[in-house]
Amino acid sequence: MQIAIVSLFSGLFEAYSKESLFEKAVEKGIVSLNIVDIRDFAKDRHRTADDVQFGGGAGMVMMPGPVVEAVESLGVGWEDSKRIIVSPRGRIFKQEIAEELSSLSNITIICGRYKGLDARVGEVLGAEELSVGDYVLGSGEVAALAIVDAVVRLLPGFLGDMDSADSDSHSIPGRLLSAPEYTRPREFRGLRVPEILLSGNHAAIEGWRRRRSLELTFERNPSILEDAELTREERAFIEALRFSRFEK
Repeated sequence: MQIAIVSLFSGLFEAYSKESLFEKAVEKGIVSLNIVDIRDFAKDRHRTADDVQFGGGAGMVMMPGPVVEAVESLGVGWEDSKRIIVSPRGRIFKQEIAEELSSLSNITIICGRYKGLDARVGEVLGAEELSVGDYVLGSGEVAALAIVDAVVRLLPGFLGDMDSADSDSHSIPGRLLSAPEYTRPREFRGLRVPEILLSGNHAAIEGWRRRRSLELTFERNPSILEDAELTREERAFIEALRFSRFEK
């Protein structure tokens, strides 16, 4: 997969590109990261890429020209790239979207700064807006890194063991939150690993993990359960959890 990042602050991606797993994936040809500096397409000697808003209001807006030209500079092979603008106005980025993007040959992510991008950027480039959450960041680059990290870990060969991704929260059957994980030592500051995990009974362990997954999802993000594919027994388990909460 080829990933292009269009940004005012390209240096923010240098540390990530040197991170061990990502660097190894680049060496293996699994992924490549192409950073384009928007300021390289500014028209004045100060490399200005933003201006005041039409209609007044606080905050500077990134001008459309440098951003669009930065994207178009990618050239041959990138014309049909999936183009993404990271923005708090966008569709919420979820695991399903990460999976969709991981199946593409290339994606282009455009990072906003200041008040945001001139609205015509998205129209000219046919870009989709994606948001990493219902909050505002000062840096679109941070959101872009979150998207890149979620996508590339799904690429075949990126992780040493693909089960590591398949058993993650939002990826396990039903896209539920995953059960708690434990490792050595068996006891830490008075807290013991649940005995079931030490039993060697794999069927019982999987059952325990599934129940804990359901419990945590119910407690922390119950909206996930609305579309989850659950068995009759699992739905009865959730109803029992609701009843116990009502009793309290």
